[in-house]
Amino acid sequence: MRSVLSALARAVGYCMLPQAIWISVLPLLVATGSAAVLAHFFWQPAQEVLVAFLDASVIVSTMGAWLAAVGLPGLKTMLAPLILIVVLTPVVAVSSVLLVSTTMTPALVNLVARRRFPQLQRRQGASFFASVAWACLSCLLALLATVISSPMWIVPPLVLILPPAIWAWLTYRIMAFDALASHASAAERQTLMQTHRLALMGMALVVGFLGAAPSLLWSAGLMALAMAPLLLPVSVWLYSLVFVFASLWFIHYCLDALHTQRQTQEAEVFSPVVPEPPVQVMLL
Repeated sequence: MRSVLSALARAVGYCMLPQAIWISVLPLLVATGSAAVLAHFFWQPAQEVLVAFLDASVIVSTMGAWLAAVGLPGLKTMLAPLILIVVLTPVVAVSSVLLVSTTMTPALVNLVARRRFPQLQRRQGASFFASVAWACLSCLLALLATVISSPMWIVPPLVLILPPAIWAWLTYRIMAFDALASHASAAERQTLMQTHRLALMGMALVVGFLGAAPSLLWSAGLMALAMAPLLLPVSVWLYSLVFVFASLWFIHYCLDALHTQRQTQEAEVFSPVVPEPPVQVMLL
């Protein structure tokens, strides 16, 4: 627990460094540009297709007539863009994770290693392409779990458990792997991820709850829909900040654990072996 809290305090401090703040801006620029292009070409056609599909649904038509009868006809018009936002939010989050993994984490690892672990040997246990492949596979599995579990989110307790648990698993797999990719060998990385699994999953669970916070921006109803072009880049930046903090937290913890493991192994190798005294047998 002491190592987790120490890494947490260091991660908070490193988040305030100008280098870390600048690194967090890169995904915002990339994601904002991509979102603007996609929204310009696909947002309106996607809404029209979804509205036509909803109008053909008997359940939605019945619900729309009931809302109009009780004086809330505008809620039906919110349904299509709201569904699109709900669908796009996990995509935005996963895109943020991939951007952090491929562009930001290596730079943050170099920052922490240069300032705190300058003597720690880099054994290059995973290449850049291995990290990208691991991140893509993990994100696909997380999206699959999100799609499969989404019908269960209507149950009040599960909506507070399943999404953070999925993000915790995703964060654990990606952040721990990338934090150790350049410094640990493959065997060292597997050992550390297995030995410290509970601590890393606990850290990832905290990050999972923090990762759900940007979704609250879309809880303002019609105002949020009207401000979607502004809220989308803000939510991407918030996701980036959360994952910058998470990446720094995992980097500090994992590199410290790797440093401790190597020191322990070296102490065992170079410790002198003291021979046991011979057993004396007394003859009667």
